[in-house]
Amino acid sequence: MKRIVHTVLLYAVFSALATAANIGSQALFISLYNGLYAIPLSILVGTAVGMPVKYVLEKRYIFSFKADNLIHDWKLFMLYGWMGVFTTALFWGIEWFFYVSFETDSMRYFGGVIGLTLGYLIKYHLDKRFVFIRQSVKGVA
Repeated sequence: MKRIVHTVLLYAVFSALATAANIGSQALFISLYNGLYAIPLSILVGTAVGMPVKYVLEKRYIFSFKADNLIHDWKLFMLYGWMGVFTTALFWGIEWFFYVSFETDSMRYFGGVIGLTLGYLIKYHLDKRFVFIRQSVKGVA
């Protein structure tokens, strides 16, 4: 039970860090560029900043997973990203919905936090089941 609580707390902290990196980089991007497609581009930038942060922290501290080499790590990161396609679409959709509904950056960011939280909950289970697993090799003694 202690292990589960520890993992949940760590995951929550790492999710908060990745969320801060995501939302913070969006806000920074918007402060630097407010032109055509600023909102979708800021969301893309936020995802590009937040996802690697979360990957590194989860791989090491949540799943205690060590890649065999750089190529293996890159493949894991690609699979991790692929597992995040649905959850990222969920996050983007909720953030965009809040922006269209309330037409303020603060509500857009609030929607982003909600979307990221829901996405992270789903993503944990996907990663546990499909990404951070050790494949057993059949027929090898």
